[in-house]
Amino acid sequence: MPHILSAQNLEKSFHLKTVVKNISFEVKSGQIVGLLGPNGAGKTTAFYMALGLISADKGKIFLDDKDITHLPIHTRAKLGISYLPQEASIFRKLNVADNIMAILELRNDLSQKQRHEKLETLLEEFHISHLRRNLGISLSGGERRRTEIARTLATDPKFILLDEPFAGIDPISVIDIKHIIKHLCQRGIGILITDHNVRETLDTCEFAYIANEGNIICSGGPDEILANKQVRDVYLGDDFSL
Repeated sequence: MPHILSAQNLEKSFHLKTVVKNISFEVKSGQIVGLLGPNGAGKTTAFYMALGLISADKGKIFLDDKDITHLPIHTRAKLGISYLPQEASIFRKLNVADNIMAILELRNDLSQKQRHEKLETLLEEFHISHLRRNLGISLSGGERRRTEIARTLATDPKFILLDEPFAGIDPISVIDIKHIIKHLCQRGIGILITDHNVRETLDTCEFAYIANEGNIICSGGPDEILANKQVRDVYLGDDFSL
């Protein structure tokens, strides 16, 4: 059954300054959606409200028909909303296998045998079996990202929210991570990305929302975004192309 994560008419102020005025967006199962815009546009705050890291002053957030606006991040995670932060989240002193198993051990719905089977499946799926005994601290940026994404999938999420997934990795690894994101989409997982790297992100997304000054000024596929004069004026510039 397909799922929908939606945010409706979000508003947020800090110290009497309204940073999110009216932002709405939605992500469906198997869809890659970007929430993009210039610095200070309100996109990151809206992203964090969907995740549960920041509370909304006004507006609603739904997972299918369930109102999750006031649920904490750990409760949303149990409902199927996972988060991959920009910063390294890997356990540096654990090896790759133990990093993934640390999350699988929290799965009370799985037997120990099923946890080990899931571990082997994830190691193989993300081509990190050969790294299983390598410590987190020793991994390259691309290897770390693969391990973090595999660990995220240990919870069988419905949606994964990616905060700047292309930050801190080399160009070859960027291509690799883009392939992984598309693989997650093919798995039926909904993906929401916010990233300053608009070229890589917009190229990956099938649909995007562009925020500016706390509002969504444009939404649509990459071609529609590129054709929008207001988006070019405030964000992309006249010479931008994919």
